[in-house]
Amino acid sequence: MPRFPIDTNDWRIIGSDKVSAIGLGTWAIRSPRAAEDVLVYAIETGLINLIDTAEMYGSGLAEEVVGRVVRRVGKDRVFVTTKMLPERLVSDEEVEKAARASLKRLGLREVDLFLIHWPTYSVTISEQVRRFERVVYMKGYARYIGVSNFDKDQLLEALTSTAKAEIVVNQVHYSVLHKNPETTSLLRVAIDNNVIIQAYTPLERGAVVRHPKIRRIAENIGRTPVQVALNYLISRPNVVAIPKTERMNHLEDILGAFGWRLPASIIEELENI
Repeated sequence: MPRFPIDTNDWRIIGSDKVSAIGLGTWAIRSPRAAEDVLVYAIETGLINLIDTAEMYGSGLAEEVVGRVVRRVGKDRVFVTTKMLPERLVSDEEVEKAARASLKRLGLREVDLFLIHWPTYSVTISEQVRRFERVVYMKGYARYIGVSNFDKDQLLEALTSTAKAEIVVNQVHYSVLHKNPETTSLLRVAIDNNVIIQAYTPLERGAVVRHPKIRRIAENIGRTPVQVALNYLISRPNVVAIPKTERMNHLEDILGAFGWRLPASIIEELENI
């Protein structure tokens, strides 16, 4: 049996919102126009409604791209996640300044989900989470808040640090070739506390396509290595994969991961890579 129950739903719940089990990231955009067009097309398929960005991506350029996408397709069709650099968390004033700047670039009055990009070690987890909540959530800059790159113990501390908001997401490096969230019990803690794990670098910058076992499995079941790698992740409870692409043919490959699930025997095989 696989280590976790197989989730057959192509949607996840964040707060009271439904988000697609695969979203699209915006790290290292090479062509802003191509990225914008691909993101718009993805939203218009109705299969994807989640876009992930951050203030550090292209020094704000990625947030501007996402803002243009939102204006083209309409905000009600997009769940926008952005992230704040940890050095902002030294004071309420710095947090508010950064939040306002992100929202200005996005062209939004509030973002759906704001994350702490990674924990800062200049203040305690509790202090940084409380400050983030006090400014970003309580002042209405975000509908939900969460964290990124928090390990199991940091996530547990964050979960007990808020006054009103829930920590709804932890965004971490996770793929079929990098199973740290599974081996450290981070995914188990997330499932037990109703936290969504957003998996960045889910395709390992193309490494999954070159992996002989993934290639063999894909060929045997009539899928592509990209689809196998993504389907492995979205078969896990509470997991959302966030690959990045600026190419329509790559997007079509990604979309092909929806609507089916790997057999339990293959998931077990992939667990042992």
